[in-house]
Amino acid sequence: MIARAPCVPLVREISNALGKAGCVEYKGRDGGTARARNGAASEENPFTMDVKSFSNERRRCSWCLVHPLYVAYHDEEWGVPAHDERRLFEMLILEGAQAGLSWLTILKRREGYARAYDQWDVERVARYGRSDVARLLSDPGIIRNRAKIEASIANAGCFLETREEFGSFDRYIWRFTNYATLRPARPPTTLEEIPATSPESHTMSRDLRRRGFRFVGPTICYAYMQACGLVDDHMEGCFRCRELSRGASGLKAM
Repeated sequence: MIARAPCVPLVREISNALGKAGCVEYKGRDGGTARARNGAASEENPFTMDVKSFSNERRRCSWCLVHPLYVAYHDEEWGVPAHDERRLFEMLILEGAQAGLSWLTILKRREGYARAYDQWDVERVARYGRSDVARLLSDPGIIRNRAKIEASIANAGCFLETREEFGSFDRYIWRFTNYATLRPARPPTTLEEIPATSPESHTMSRDLRRRGFRFVGPTICYAYMQACGLVDDHMEGCFRCRELSRGASGLKAM
């Protein structure tokens, strides 16, 4: 089973094209292709092209699309240990919102989510009522799915209860990896080598569900672990694989 690294269903179709010298070709879900040469974007390409991001100077994981939001997320956040409570809450909600969608869809709405959710103030979100649900359902800057919106508000309350019990959500969530980033003995060389779940993500999912959290299945939990650096699945040859293994985070202050 292939990992749910961001947008993996699409990445499977295009990964064999990444890294070609002077030319990057993409096959979309509709079977059409988009091609860019020497950094020129094709009008057919659904993504913003930035071929320089994939020069030999910096090799990246093969799932990393050339959209600048994707590149920035890969370079600055994915696999980086996160301990800030606001960020841990943000990623919990965004990973749940991604269910059934691509990660790029969520990244494009990230600023909209921050505005809609009071800059991820968990205390405020936990107090949202019917009028807030209606507001969120009419907000084009987020995914307007009632089940996901109602779950996000319920999860805010569960987040606060868990934080109260453990002193911080950070202390609670990192205990599933014994307070350390998990790395494979050998960095993965193909997408097939990156798991979609792990024993730890199954344990996390069961415990979160027991506490009342929603949209926290084992696959979502594993993606959350990757996003918050509980797991580092950067691939062999990726410059971030080398940096993170040496302890260089590169995460910007949020």
